Amino acid sequence: MESGGETAIVVAVAALRAAVDALVAASPIPLSDDEFAALMRETEKVTRQLDAVKTGFVDETRRRDLPGKANVSSAALYLEQSLRLSRADACRRVRVADKLAVRRLPGQVLEPELAVVAQAQRAGDISADHITRILRVMDRLPGSLDIDRREAAEVCLAEYASTGWPDDVRKLGEDILRRVDPDGTLCRDSDRQRMRGITVGTQRVDGMSPLIGELTPELRAVFEPVLAKLARPGMCNPEDPESPRTSAESTDRERLEAAAGRDTRTAAQRNHDALLAFLRFEMDPAVPGTHRGLPVGTILTMSLTDLENRSGVATTASGGTLSIGEAVRLAANSTRYLAVFDEAGMPLHLGRGNNRLAGKAQRLALIAAEKGCTRPNCTAPATLSAVHHVTEWSQGGRTDIENLTLACDSCHALVHDGPGGWKTVKLGADSRFPGRTGWIAPPHLNPSGIPQVNHRHHPGELMAATMSRIQARNAAERQRLKEWLNRRHTTPTPTTE
Repeated sequence: MESGGETAIVVAVAALRAAVDALVAASPIPLSDDEFAALMRETEKVTRQLDAVKTGFVDETRRRDLPGKANVSSAALYLEQSLRLSRADACRRVRVADKLAVRRLPGQVLEPELAVVAQAQRAGDISADHITRILRVMDRLPGSLDIDRREAAEVCLAEYASTGWPDDVRKLGEDILRRVDPDGTLCRDSDRQRMRGITVGTQRVDGMSPLIGELTPELRAVFEPVLAKLARPGMCNPEDPESPRTSAESTDRERLEAAAGRDTRTAAQRNHDALLAFLRFEMDPAVPGTHRGLPVGTILTMSLTDLENRSGVATTASGGTLSIGEAVRLAANSTRYLAVFDEAGMPLHLGRGNNRLAGKAQRLALIAAEKGCTRPNCTAPATLSAVHHVTEWSQGGRTDIENLTLACDSCHALVHDGPGGWKTVKLGADSRFPGRTGWIAPPHLNPSGIPQVNHRHHPGELMAATMSRIQARNAAERQRLKEWLNRRHTTPTPTTE
């Protein structure tokens, strides 16, 4: 189509340029909070749709063979040089185009390999981070998987990503992989052992050395509890002479909290300092002490069914996963507990009498059931969470398992009776999630006052909610088709005389 001597796409880009210039110059200050939030969401949606345009541009770049004409070796290198992109960004765009752009064969053009994900990108429903994580999951599906189950996995991932968070796509992907590969043959232990390794790179002029590697699930499961203890804010800070460095010092709660208030390090810096302290034996590796009421160590949770079948995965208190076989080896010389849960997956009664602090067994039960902070959408694992009384101890709440939950420090601080405070309740038997902890946001965030639960530590719940939306949409489509067919049968056909 021509418009004033220019093609439609050139006119559209010129209009986009003018619109963006106007957007950059405009001020959001006159908008209300709700209007501003809506503006941000709409801008994000449009920006995501522009990513789909970029995907089409990569495909057109290859169709025109611009890399060959420019005498460069690949489309990624052409994009890197012509658009001044980083190598990583250029390669990512090409990988996305491989999956989401139309496929060109001699004499025909086919749908993208991941047509459902491509449609979600064009609609602006998913971000670049969503797509990156979806591609990782799809790449891990076994090549022998039949086309129907592969397409079902794509639909499920795209449906969740349209309403969920990029970080949870990985969890949903793990759930999908467990369903299509329950025996763990997709990635055997021998494959992981082959990939394992840690490399300390050449020391640079500034004295720093790069560290790269691949950790087996077993090493990660053992290492993360050490970091949870030694890398928490305030611990092992070389810039703070009052920072706790030993197991005995870490039990001084006031000293640790004061040090945490002074701690300006990043998480990566805290991990570095924790490893240094551990290897220098400032924290005696034989006696690492306790962390949030439990001895520092690897806490594994697995179901009896998975253990008997030697399938599925075990989870750690820090949010990691490892195969049942690896978990059994790691737990060979450990202390084992058998926890009994009700049909909703919640622990049965476990009381603590008149003690305010939860006991070791109660915390272990909460880790097994809740796996992390229970405030909706919080991703903090159990190792970063404290035990919280749903009905406060000061208000007569007992230290019984039915009145306890996990909450990370930042979410725990949100629970109070003042303005903007959150509330926690235990959901009743008539709830979809009986026994779970519901969080009620303040009225400006949740005017309905309906308690919400956190699904982000429970991939099976993410899967169930996603499948429910897919089934509801399919049912609606079938109903519309049925109504359309009924109208066709009841509408009289016009006749001519």
